[in-house]
Amino acid sequence: MRFKLIVAFIEDSKTDAVLDAARTAGATGATVINNARGEGLTKKKTFFGLTLDVQRDVVLFLVEEHLARSILETVNEVGEFDATSGKGIAVQLDVEDAVGVAHQVQELSSKIEDEL
Repeated sequence: MRFKLIVAFIEDSKTDAVLDAARTAGATGATVINNARGEGLTKKKTFFGLTLDVQRDVVLFLVEEHLARSILETVNEVGEFDATSGKGIAVQLDVEDAVGVAHQVQELSSKIEDEL
């Protein structure tokens, strides 16, 4: 079984909604890293030298490759990344090898057979 890694940088207020939607789309779990900071096309405003940032979460999804595009599109839609500038981004990376996912392979196998 082949996997993809989806890395999403999400406004912390949208993290729970994105996690729920990704699970519905086929993700079997995620790792959330809280309190990330980022800067996009335009620099954030400051107030007396203090940056007014919206906190971000980094969410890592290790997903089966046949489900990856659908999950990525779901994350984009729920996170509203393309709808509004500065809401977040998500990228998909190839995974050469993975361990610790044997318990998920059986469940994924039945899902993938239905998809194919």
